[in-house]
Amino acid sequence: MGILQDDVVIIRQPDKEGGPTVITVNCPDKTGLGCDLCRIILFFGLSIVRGDVSTDGKWCYIVLWVVGREKTRWSLLKKRLIGACPSFSYAFGIYYYRSELQQPPKPPDVFLLKFCCHDRRGLLHDVTEVLSLLCELELTIKKVKVSTTPDGKVMDLFFITDTRELLHTPKRRDDTIQQLTDTLKDALISIEIELVGPEIAACSQASSFLPTAITEDIFNLELPDPGRGGVFTSDSISIVMDNLLSPSHTLVQIMCQDHKGLLYDIMRTLKDYNIQISYGRFMTKPRGKCELDLFIMQADGKKIVDSSKQKSLSARLRTELLRPLKVTVVSRGPDTELLVANPVELSDKGRPLVFHDITLALKMLGICIFSAEIGRHAIGDREWEVYRILLDEGEGSPLPRNKIEKGVWNMLMGWE
Repeated sequence: MGILQDDVVIIRQPDKEGGPTVITVNCPDKTGLGCDLCRIILFFGLSIVRGDVSTDGKWCYIVLWVVGREKTRWSLLKKRLIGACPSFSYAFGIYYYRSELQQPPKPPDVFLLKFCCHDRRGLLHDVTEVLSLLCELELTIKKVKVSTTPDGKVMDLFFITDTRELLHTPKRRDDTIQQLTDTLKDALISIEIELVGPEIAACSQASSFLPTAITEDIFNLELPDPGRGGVFTSDSISIVMDNLLSPSHTLVQIMCQDHKGLLYDIMRTLKDYNIQISYGRFMTKPRGKCELDLFIMQADGKKIVDSSKQKSLSARLRTELLRPLKVTVVSRGPDTELLVANPVELSDKGRPLVFHDITLALKMLGICIFSAEIGRHAIGDREWEVYRILLDEGEGSPLPRNKIEKGVWNMLMGWE
């Protein structure tokens, strides 16, 4: 008797209106599985308010309580979560017979979505919302180049991939164009989607180095200034590591302020350090506080006893909890530029919906976007997804730059 595929992920709707939806995952374990699941849940615009994780190293049992969007496509979410789980053969050591694991997976096709339209406030956010949210088109934005012409027209170039891998078919392409046409309405002048060659696809994903001035602008502050857009201080986070409570695991206890994607940020950090969670418990408390207890071990199955490794992991966790994204607003002569840096996992994935949240924040602030660009860049020893957005502050009195930064930061952190 085995577990049916439909039983790998079970989603139970709340008994009472307004209560959390419970997601149960029961599947073979792998390092980083929690990160992958949390990223998908975040991609669907949901927040995790409670979680329990347990594993024996081969099999795991995860329960997550989530809240969020009313129009969530739960069947699609279930499909994506099942897709992130290892196959059953993985748990029994026979996965090496699978031909697809004998060679690296084929990278997804990259398409160029190009459209020209008349500019209007909030236009870029409306397009990004249709493209980014999995409940709409299931398209992933890899790179963006947006520019505004002197006569008030906008030329947008989106390098995208298709989760369904069907964008090469006429029907899928026509459906995508139709949804975007319905969104843009009378503002649309022209729109087309084309498959790009491997050379252009490589350029759309390749890392490059940013000018020193820009990296200094983004990373000039180690911690967010509470007056500019955050309420975190070093005292608001407690990280304690203990090797006495368990004979085989290191206990990590974290107390901190809640924010959007908090559990993802923690899981992403542990995944990058190749650390396995054997048991974990996560719970939100009143006034936005969170508590986590994690029993972890290294890839070799041992505790973290080296003090330097403990300090390194603790410092990285503290940094990711204090400032999971870098946000700053700087002057470029007479212009104002918004810079946001999103860390990329070692598995080549970044936090989802960042561009969506940036454009939504600017739309709510009443600020138009003159030009925008997204690219992957190597900064220090890490890769970052960097968003460079030149703001069009119009003819009225411009907003104070600390207010712009605070509005964007609060939206990204889920404090809007």
